[in-house]
Amino acid sequence: MRLIMVWRNIHLTAISYSHYFPPMKRTPSGIAPVIQLRKRTTNSLYRQVYEGYRKAIVEGNLRTGQRVPSTRVLAVELGISRMPVLNAYAQLLAEGYFESRVGSGTVVSRSLPERSANPQPTARSRGAGQERRRVSKRCSPLAGAQSFSTARGLGPFTVSQIAFDCFPLQVWNRLVTRHARGLQAKSLDYGDPMGLKELRDGIAEYLRIARGVRCDAGQIIIVSGSQQGLEITTRVLLDPKDHVWMEEPGYRFARSVFASAGCTVVPVPVDAEGLIVSAGAKKCGHARAVLVTPSHQYPLGVTMSASRRLQLLDWAENNGSWIIEDDYDSEYRYEGMPVTPLQGLDRHSRVVYIGTFSKVLFPSLRLGYVVVPEDLVEQFRAARFAVDIAPSTFPQAVLADFIREGHFARHIRRTRLVYGERRNTLIENLSEGFGASVEMMGAEAGMHLAVVLNGISDKEVSVRAATENLWLVPLSSFYLGKNVKQGFILGFGSTPVLQIPGAVRKLRALLRSH
Repeated sequence: MRLIMVWRNIHLTAISYSHYFPPMKRTPSGIAPVIQLRKRTTNSLYRQVYEGYRKAIVEGNLRTGQRVPSTRVLAVELGISRMPVLNAYAQLLAEGYFESRVGSGTVVSRSLPERSANPQPTARSRGAGQERRRVSKRCSPLAGAQSFSTARGLGPFTVSQIAFDCFPLQVWNRLVTRHARGLQAKSLDYGDPMGLKELRDGIAEYLRIARGVRCDAGQIIIVSGSQQGLEITTRVLLDPKDHVWMEEPGYRFARSVFASAGCTVVPVPVDAEGLIVSAGAKKCGHARAVLVTPSHQYPLGVTMSASRRLQLLDWAENNGSWIIEDDYDSEYRYEGMPVTPLQGLDRHSRVVYIGTFSKVLFPSLRLGYVVVPEDLVEQFRAARFAVDIAPSTFPQAVLADFIREGHFARHIRRTRLVYGERRNTLIENLSEGFGASVEMMGAEAGMHLAVVLNGISDKEVSVRAATENLWLVPLSSFYLGKNVKQGFILGFGSTPVLQIPGAVRKLRALLRSH
């Protein structure tokens, strides 16, 4: 009984003290500038701390309103007593560089004018340092490869956007929370350059069953989207001055990868059956590689015929060339089953298969994969390590569970119906609004279709359309040669059915005024 009374008195005492002395509110600590203290100098420690802060503020490295560490924390970081720091802070407060508020800590004064940390060089300084600022030959072609860039936003016809309203956020958040709460110290280390084994197992099983890809987990490398997959593949397979076939028109962001590697791109025309292999052989039969999108050609959307697929595989085998297959959105096919990829038909290990989760899940996930021939696994692993050591482990673990628990398959089935309805609505409204004046291509699969329109400048129209919240990608920007078609790539993935008729009417009015 006495022990119970003692515990009760202690408990009540704790409550009474918490009433008079509530817990102190933790104030986030700020970031200190780099201050190099020199003890063998005429400048006192307080003066060195003061000048370090003042210089950082004047040069724009510390911005107005930015929090700075407490005097106690900074003193510990600098390994000095607190008194010089107190004196420096007092001087900065007195001169108006700092301001302090009760409960908010000390911040850079909000009354100071904003200053840029990277001021633009003057004409004189640019001229003096021009030679020293020369960029590499690998970087020089990149700006030219993206000479035309359309504004991008959330709205009708945006390409490569998903049905954000259909993504199972509650399921995803639950998986994220599960992994965040169960995080262990070993999870903080670098991961496998090839990627998380559990995720590669799930991808391999999915590809074998749903896509007809011949692979196991040991051939799969996790990358940050298909663009990085193409970059790594180029590093492994291609040398400077190698020739590479690309579809004409073709995926324009691939050109920058090949150009920065010093390769020569050979545009090969595309017709209703896909890439014309005979035309490529005639233009450059000794090409080292070819980049193709056979399941849903980008941007025209045509499907490569069986005869062309076999021709391409034979050409690669006979010439010792590589086929880089970009299978970016083949899950969404509205007429018949998904087409077997080239990799599934390959009997001589000449195909490198690239896939991505940007279209089937969401773009900011930044996860994709490369399926490589077994004898090239070590080379690809080394190249993957050289790029950024290893992919981030946490999102891989979440995605692995998302696939293993069946959410991935359910999501694809659901969105296939959603995109099919949006695609049908877009086709109907384009047919009603434009009739025979518009040629539609690639509507059988994917999340976009191409429209060919004569007598317009698609780049000029796309710029005007952006002011009307219509996001049109000019078809002409995908061509390298002279036989350029004018038109647009119309994405329908993120546009609800009810918004499509109004968007088509707006497009028609815009073209009439043009």
